[in-house]
Parts: sequence; structure tokens; C-alpha cells
Amino acid sequence: MHIHTFLQCFSFLPGMDCVEEEVDFNWEEYLEETGATAAPHTSFRHVELSLQSSFQPGMKLEVANKGSLDTYWVATIITTCGQLLLLRYCGYGDDRKADFWCDVMTAELHPVGWCAQNNKTLQPPEAIKEKYSDWTEFLIKELTGSRTAPANLLEGPLRGKNTVDLIVVGCILEVRDAFEPSVYWAARVQCNVGGRLCLSYVGLNDSSDDMWMFYLDTRLRPLGWAKENNLSLKPPTGESMNLSSSEWTEALDEATAEALKSPLPLEVFKDHADLSTHSFRAGMKLEMVSPKEPFHICPVSVTKVYNEYYFQIKVDDLTAEATPTRVVCHADSPSILPVQWCLKNGVGLERPQGFESQDFDWADYLKHTGAEAASDMCFPNASQSRGFCKDMWLEAVNPLQPSELCVARITQVKGRLLWLRLEGLTKPQPDCIVDVESMNIFPVGWCEANGYPLTHLLKTVCECQVLMVSYTVGQKSLVNGKYCCSQLFVNHRCFSGPYLNKGRIAELPKAVGPGKCAVVLKEILTMLINSAYKPGRVLRELQMVEDPQWNCQEETLKAKYKGKSYRSTMRIVRTADQVLQFCRRVCERLQCCPNLFGPTIVSDKCPENCFSQTKTKYTYYKKRKVGRPSLGENAQDGDMTKPARRRKKRKAIFVQKKRRTSIVGYHTTESPQVCQTKNTHSEIFTCISLVTPESKQMQAHIKVQKCICFQQQILCIKQEQAKLVKQNQIFMLTHTPFFLLKDIDGQALLLLTLPTVQECMDLKLGPAIKLCHQIERVKVAFYSQFAN
Repeated sequence: MHIHTFLQCFSFLPGMDCVEEEVDFNWEEYLEETGATAAPHTSFRHVELSLQSSFQPGMKLEVANKGSLDTYWVATIITTCGQLLLLRYCGYGDDRKADFWCDVMTAELHPVGWCAQNNKTLQPPEAIKEKYSDWTEFLIKELTGSRTAPANLLEGPLRGKNTVDLIVVGCILEVRDAFEPSVYWAARVQCNVGGRLCLSYVGLNDSSDDMWMFYLDTRLRPLGWAKENNLSLKPPTGESMNLSSSEWTEALDEATAEALKSPLPLEVFKDHADLSTHSFRAGMKLEMVSPKEPFHICPVSVTKVYNEYYFQIKVDDLTAEATPTRVVCHADSPSILPVQWCLKNGVGLERPQGFESQDFDWADYLKHTGAEAASDMCFPNASQSRGFCKDMWLEAVNPLQPSELCVARITQVKGRLLWLRLEGLTKPQPDCIVDVESMNIFPVGWCEANGYPLTHLLKTVCECQVLMVSYTVGQKSLVNGKYCCSQLFVNHRCFSGPYLNKGRIAELPKAVGPGKCAVVLKEILTMLINSAYKPGRVLRELQMVEDPQWNCQEETLKAKYKGKSYRSTMRIVRTADQVLQFCRRVCERLQCCPNLFGPTIVSDKCPENCFSQTKTKYTYYKKRKVGRPSLGENAQDGDMTKPARRRKKRKAIFVQKKRRTSIVGYHTTESPQVCQTKNTHSEIFTCISLVTPESKQMQAHIKVQKCICFQQQILCIKQEQAKLVKQNQIFMLTHTPFFLLKDIDGQALLLLTLPTVQECMDLKLGPAIKLCHQIERVKVAFYSQFAN
């Protein structure tokens, strides 16, 4: 029995002081131990966008012509995969047969116009040279209205970087004023954490005024935006912002001159959402999560309409001395809700300050204020949940300390709102309310992947001021009462039955307890499960131990076997008078001696004469009919006589939707969703062999399913990839069984993306990124060898 479990048994005793101490936190271990579920990564749209390439399908660029030296031709980006681009020469139309991959970091790629500037020859490939008589006219039509790949992404320090990585410390952006949508001021990037930016207004040096915003926030614009759109550039207002007008102007001029030396690429803003027009009018009332204290929902009013995109909202407060709380909103602002939303969703609505009615009612309130409710048509997305569910876990910003990210659990989901319980806070606070579209929530593992500290759960440690007792045989119970039991003994010499390994039983402690019945029994059952030949089978048997007369509580039991984890819920007795019967019933279920464990100690000879039994049967249960449990989730270990295996339904590998819809001119008669490939399994092994040594098992698979042509090509690559073999031999091997199970062949491997890997392989963000990195290296090696 673990010491912290033992201490919990005595937590109610006087003189027990409990403190919380910080311990190393690992998401994977925590989710495994608790059986908790992480919110799906696809629910965090802003994070998904941040992982995409800076290159977009449809962009044009000039590429070295394969068929003729020192000549170039215009190509279109068809799709992207990390730093790899799938290109098609202009002139091929919808014909994909000549599509080719290249690596941004190594290929000779240039923006459109480079050849003209450098006196280089533009010449179409030989295969389509006769397709058009006037290629100049063709290029003019092809390039009209198209986007060229930015030069700074094709050369220089920003070459091949993802969008988020283009934002470096010191970059200058313009930030929209929080209270005036037509006013902007410049801000400098102090820190970039996976796209979450720490910004400071130009002219201010006090870090207390720093702001945290995700780079996709609609308040952020490129430098020069305000001037180009006839908007105002005004410094922020506040007590700590008391610079003179000349000081503000001087600071802005210096920052602008600095930014012009290394301007922030406009590609950073390519994924910014276009604002929708709203239909709010001044005087309308609605509901909204409190802007200052996002722990409750309150009635608010539209006090000003700026234009078709922006309007102002004020939190309702009818007291004379009220300090108004105002915020600028747009049609897609998170956390704005229609009237009666709280009532329909069973959520409490805060009564406005100064409103005398005891119970808030919207009809009475609207009549009292002479206002109208905003139409439901103003809220097109009031009910979307984006796949979030109660009890899922994620990482979230502390609303009272924006620089802090915490482990968070979803306590309830209502429409498009989530209630989050933040863990590890020094001062407890109510569940905070966030919108499903909020950019202040992140998937499990996001902080670790971006090297940012995560505030996690604190472990409770009790310092017992009473005399602690050791686990010794014959120890009298320190705890008395209905729900506490004395020690339970493990009698090593008793017959262990067909399920339990006698050698492992001999290594167990001689006794567990005393303590609360359920705690002691769970501990000893866990020990028995881990002593089994097949823990999954023992879990199934224990599920059958039940009696309607027992006073029970449900406990989750876990086991690991051959790299797989098993979990089941079992009802365990809570009262001391039922412990003996429960122990006997467990022994019966496991077909071992009734005295193998329980409150009776066997010193020398078991009264059941169990020592004389064979390994395969025990006469005590010879005439008893022991029912067989039904096969369920945990039936993977098989029975004593293995049932016929049922063929598992194979899951199709789906390509990320965003990638699919963005592919230009990529027509096929096959399903656009399912990645259907016709290559053999040998391809996946030959691809993996670039970064892993061939084990005997892999060689056997390749021999059975051998693609001779492909094998000959791979042999050439192997000679050039010795370093990769040495560096990455273990990592890819661990995922090989999954690739086989899912029918992922060579072609399918090269199509795997980060979201697909996380979704299909159920990997956390860190390991998924690592795997995708290795896949990228395979692609680079493959395409660098066969691009020609």
C-alpha cells in the first residue's frame, strides 16, 4: 500500500496537517492514471491554423526547368506538407502526371519576375512545348490576378518558416484600441509563444502594461494599416501612459524606421478572419460573459453603433454611482448571447446592479428599461460546441493573470460556452467561462511543445502529527468504525489458481492496511491484477464479483499487458462486515484458495489443504459452476481457450480537411476524403527503412510483400541516409505495428499530416510533432532522390 494512500485513510484524524506541494507533471501519465480525456486538437481552430505552412495552394513561383539547364518555368503550388511543396508547371492544366515535390530549403525556387530581373530564360517543359503557340500570352493570362510566393519565404533567414515563426521578437504591429475601433497604435513583440504574442505599446517600457494576444486576433494589423485605411494613430490612454505628445511621436518614428529594415511579412495576416456585418442597433439588450470577471453572465446593452462591423456594449448597472464597463464588439465576438439564452440552457444570469426585483425576468426588465431584445438573427452561431465535452482536459489562460496558462478541466458545456476549472492556482477562483472560439484555450501538450511553463495540479501531502505505525504482521487496527477494516493478509503459500503467477504473488507485501475498506481492497486487488499472467483477463473476472446485498462504491482498476493499458470499473464493498465475504468471492472468481488473501492469516498449513492442488484445477471449486463473463472492451487478452478471432474493421485514414479543400486542380475519381492507395506494405517498410534499420521482422514482411522496382530505388537512398538510420532507429520502429494495422503504405505515409497523426494514432502533441518530423525527413530523402 502506497504511503500517500495510507495517509488518506487517516486524513480525518486530529493533529493531521495537510499541505500542497508542487510535483513534476506529465500530461500523458496523468491522463493514463486518471482515465481522463483530452479535448480533441481539432477543436482548437486557431492552433490548427498556426501550424500551417506559409505557402498557400495557388501561389506562383519560378522553378528551375528539369528538362533544360539554365532555364526556368512558372509553377503553381498544388499543396504543402511542412517545408515540402507539390508543384505543377503552368500549362499542364488539370493533368497531374507531371506534378513533383521539392524542398523549400534545398530547391532552386524564386518569386515570379526573378528571371526577368536576372536575365534568365523562361521556357516551358519539352512535354508541353507544342501545346500553345504563344506562351507569352498564356503567361499573361495565367499570372493575372494570381499571388506570387513571397521572396522572403524563398530566400534569407525566413526561408521555409511556418507563418507563426515569421513573427520574431522586436517585430512591430498595429493594435486596435480596446474602446475605439477606428484608433490604432504600434506595438512591439516581446515574446512569441506558438503564436501567442506578448506585446508592449511603442513608447512604454513598463512591463505591467504588456498585452497577450494570439496572432490571429482581429485587433492586430500590419504596420501602416491605419494610414492605408484612413484610420487614426493615437497613443493609448491611462494613468501609466502619461508621455507628452512629442515623446509618443518620437517613439513611433523610431519604431517605424526600425521595422522598415526587416518588415513583418504580410503572410502573417493571411488567416485573419474577415469580419461579418452585424445587425445590432443602439438600445438593444443581450446577454454576455462579464468582460471584467468572466465567471458569470450578465445583461448588457448596445450603446453605440460605429459602422457595419463594430458596435459598443456596456454592462448594465442602474446605480447612480456606477463606473461603466464598456467593450467594442463585432458580429463574431465570442461570448455574446441572445436574450433568454441562460434561461434556455439552465444557467444563472446575474441581476443588474440597482434593479430592485428579487428574481430577474427579462420581460419585466425590458419593460422597466423600455428597451428591446436583440433578435436571434444577430447570433448565427450561438449553439456550436466544436467537439468539446464535459470532463475533457485542456490548457487555458488564467483570466486574472494573462501570462499564466493552467491545466483546466471542462466542468460543463452549454451551447458555445465552456466552464473551466483551473488547477494549481494559489488562490482558488470560480470556474471561468470561455467561448469555444476563444484564442485563450489550447490543447493538451501545447505549453510543452512551445517550451512555456504550465501551472498544473498540486499534490496534497499530509504531515501526520500522530504516532505513525508500520505495516507489520499482527498490527492492530488504528482505525475503528463501520467503513474501516483491519489488515488484509496475502498468504503466499496458498494455491494461486490458473490466473495468478505464484512467483509474483510471493513478491507481494504480507499485509495491506488497516484503513478504509474500499481503499485497502482496491490496493490489494491492484496488486493481484499486476501479479496475473494476463491482467486483462483478471480484470474481466473481477467485474463478475458482485452481490446486490452489498454496500458498494465504484472504483476504477487498471492493468498493463504487452504495452497495452486496460481499465475497468468494479464495485467494491465499503463496510467492514462484508470484507470477508467479498474476499472469498474474489478468490472463487479467480479459482484460487479462499485464503489466498483476506482477514485470515495462514502461518504454516492452510486449513483448505490447498498446497496439494495442481496448477490447473482446484477441487474446492470442482462442483461449483463459475459463470463466464461476456466479452467486452477488456476482452483483448483472450480466455483460457481462445475464442475465434473476429476480423477487426479497418479504419480509413482521412487527410486533414483543410488540406483537401485547399488543393488546386487536383481532380480524382476516388473519394476526396479517404486516402486510398494501391501500393503494397513493402512501401511503408522501405520508406521507414530510411530512418530505421531493418529488423528481422521487417525483412520478413518486405520479403513476403516485395515490390522489386521500389526496393531497387530505395537501396540507392539507403546509402545516402546512414546518419538518419543511426539517429532515428528506435522512434519509427515503435509505430510500425500501427502502420500495418491501418493499411498505411508508402504513399499513405507521405500524406500524413500533424492533425491526421494526432487523430488517427491518438498521440499527444509532443510525440506527434516528433513523428511528423521524422516523416518529413523521409519525404525529403525520397523526393530529393526521385524528383528528377
